[in-house]
Amino acid sequence: MNAVKSPWLIAFGVVAVVHLVLNGVEATPWDSITKCLLAPLLVGWVLEQRGPRLLAVALVFCCLGDLFLEIEDMFTAGMAAFAVAHVCLITFFVRRGAIEQLRRKPLILVAYVVAAVALVAWCWGGLEPGLKPLVPVYAGLLLATAATALSTDLRAGIGGALFLVSDGIIALAEAGRIDQDATVTGLAIMALYILAIFFLTTGIVWREKRTVAAGAGFDPTVRTDCWPRLPAAR
Repeated sequence: MNAVKSPWLIAFGVVAVVHLVLNGVEATPWDSITKCLLAPLLVGWVLEQRGPRLLAVALVFCCLGDLFLEIEDMFTAGMAAFAVAHVCLITFFVRRGAIEQLRRKPLILVAYVVAAVALVAWCWGGLEPGLKPLVPVYAGLLLATAATALSTDLRAGIGGALFLVSDGIIALAEAGRIDQDATVTGLAIMALYILAIFFLTTGIVWREKRTVAAGAGFDPTVRTDCWPRLPAAR
């Protein structure tokens, strides 16, 4: 099946648009329901395309993070779920040679470190005491995802950057640096997040397909986290 015309990917696009509309008009609880459908639809697409297992697991934890963030007093649990998702993504990119690529292009890592430090410094004074130990760790995971993604694949790298910006806006809102309750804040967070997981997911899957088509994807030490694949002519 054509990956772009997959019902899973089409459904993701439809749900994404519906969610942004519902989010804009604050149609609770329907906006929360559509939000929690986003990542699972991408999981379905990844499985259909026989994509990497680590990517599917990362998206499952994104779904859990979305769910927890919709429940009162579970913000920390939501952060933890997304942290696990980032660990999965970082692990995937490292297995695809991201560390070696970053050694060749250190400015990528330097730029993201500067951005993450600046973000944490801007938020720090307004954060609740309970969040202060967690935010730097989570920021480190965000920058690691963004840097390793960009060093591996441009499309996935765009997704990693958008994830960093989206969660950065959440941090600024939690710190009181921007209006947390403003409609535009919620729309910006979700629009960037939707694009982030879309670009990360499609970037990773299409990169894997290109690798297989080029005849370079059959090293078992490199592809230990992938589903079995059909021949490249598929």
